[in-house]
Amino acid sequence: MAIEPAYYRSLRTEMTEEIGERLGRCLRPGDVVALFGDVGAGKTAFIRGIARGMGISKPVTSPTYTIVNEYDGPVPLFHFDMYRLRSAQEVFDIGWEDYLGRGGVCAVEWSSNILPALENGYIRVDIKSGFEDPDMREITITY
Repeated sequence: MAIEPAYYRSLRTEMTEEIGERLGRCLRPGDVVALFGDVGAGKTAFIRGIARGMGISKPVTSPTYTIVNEYDGPVPLFHFDMYRLRSAQEVFDIGWEDYLGRGGVCAVEWSSNILPALENGYIRVDIKSGFEDPDMREITITY
């Protein structure tokens, strides 16, 4: 199944996860999903959905302080949080290329901090919040 560019409106966290789950069902080994959005936009909720769509049942939490969480499944998921990184070189220092070569999916929060490391292509997920309804999100998937 191909991943088509799409626009969604999510009205609650569960919907954000469901949209992520749909994407997760389409992902293949070697895919990189780069997430963009402000603090509290729903990036981790979206990745929880991706994990579920990939057949991963382990609870997904933000790797803010560990930089990366690994989840085993039919295809492994490597969940990165680049918030504390300030350059692409820092991601290479933690073994980015090794993760890319391990046959899993890399889901990256705060991708804007490491854009040069994503030069080989990625699926882009923009999540916007801050509307009158605090639970509403606009999610755009492109690549």
